[in-house]
Amino acid sequence: MTKIFIDPGHGGTDPGAVGNGMQEKNLTLQISSRIRDILLNEYEGISVLMSRTGDQTTSLTQRTDAANNWGADFYLSIHVNAGGGTGYEDYIFPGLGAPTTTYQNLIHEEVLKQVDYRDRGKKQANLHVLRESNMPAVLTENGFIDNTSDAAKLKQSSFIEQIARGHVNGLVRSFGLVRKNLAGPLYRVQIGAFTVSTNADQLAAQAEEKGFDTYISYRDGYYKVQIGAFANRENADQLAGKAIEAGFEAIVIQE
Repeated sequence: MTKIFIDPGHGGTDPGAVGNGMQEKNLTLQISSRIRDILLNEYEGISVLMSRTGDQTTSLTQRTDAANNWGADFYLSIHVNAGGGTGYEDYIFPGLGAPTTTYQNLIHEEVLKQVDYRDRGKKQANLHVLRESNMPAVLTENGFIDNTSDAAKLKQSSFIEQIARGHVNGLVRSFGLVRKNLAGPLYRVQIGAFTVSTNADQLAAQAEEKGFDTYISYRDGYYKVQIGAFANRENADQLAGKAIEAGFEAIVIQE
């Protein structure tokens, strides 16, 4: 089992960078949630833990402690830049060699295959999440929120998908992940869809209190709260029935 820790930068009282009507904390959560969903839905032998799944205030120490205590194999920190530049760049802690440099090289290459961004290069920095994590760690800066061209792209859900796919493809190459055999349709059990992330977070928390494993997927402009995905429709229907009995408006969506 490969354990990937995904850290959406900022959150809660810390919005991160702001510009063009957007906040970094929301973008990082969108990207990170999509990376998680793709990994869990499409690849075998993968386990994912996120430093936050909603708009929570989480300290840097809490983030690295969570990854270290979980025993993650890799720490991926997702950010969006600001300061008048443009393009994509990523960071590792100074002076490290393989495998950290290998992972950085692969993620860097795969992200830039997917997105139309200027290549700002592979960099090093003495940042807390890179320094205090006990496992290889990479921090990515996915465009500039205060650049009108970058921001226009970041407002597109399709572009968020491309960013996420680039990261996933880099992780697949880094850890030799094996794709699931998804020959037939996939049936997802969904209990809500919202344009506001906090509403999705609240519903997910309610479902978790009643014993359901939840995750939030951002697609087509909506934060979709889902509690399961199955190759077998009957299994999905059974779970949807349990959710309805628990008071949720569950539907089964075929993909």
